[in-house]
Amino acid sequence: MKKLEEYVRSIPDFPEPGIIFRDVTSVLQDADGLHLAIESMQKLLEGVDFDVIVGAESRGFVFGTPIAYNLHKPFVLVRKKGKLPCETISKEYDLEYGSAVIEMHKDSIKPGQKVVLVDDLIATGGTIEAAAQLVEELGGQVVKIIFLMELAGLKGRERLAKYPVASVLRYEGK
Repeated sequence: MKKLEEYVRSIPDFPEPGIIFRDVTSVLQDADGLHLAIESMQKLLEGVDFDVIVGAESRGFVFGTPIAYNLHKPFVLVRKKGKLPCETISKEYDLEYGSAVIEMHKDSIKPGQKVVLVDDLIATGGTIEAAAQLVEELGGQVVKIIFLMELAGLKGRERLAKYPVASVLRYEGK
């Protein structure tokens, strides 16, 4: 059986020279790769006491939903502004070139709930930090944040230092 890193396609000089793009679609397009990715991420939660999984749009949905299903936990969406139909709370955060806003339904996390955040990739950590702040604003407690891949050179883990963070694959560059 192949190792998970063998399913990740690396594309040099994308989106700019000197960057190696780690393509998650090559994992998703292979049934064995997808299965291994979900199992590997789920193992990061062994021994963690939690009530709900929150996934960031959109690949956090792809990985978080099957983990929530397997562990019989509810799944909560964090979406881009204007995509959720009920009353929401929002958080603006900085991107490399500009800013963005994410939202959650106001009733999606109950005070005291223990929450795991899931996304495919940690780069600078801005999106998932904003998601964690939304969870906390609703009274939830972030007990773990998990990723399939980590680009260590972008120092997202440092930005999330107050949370337990784990990734399946770690790449030293950007």
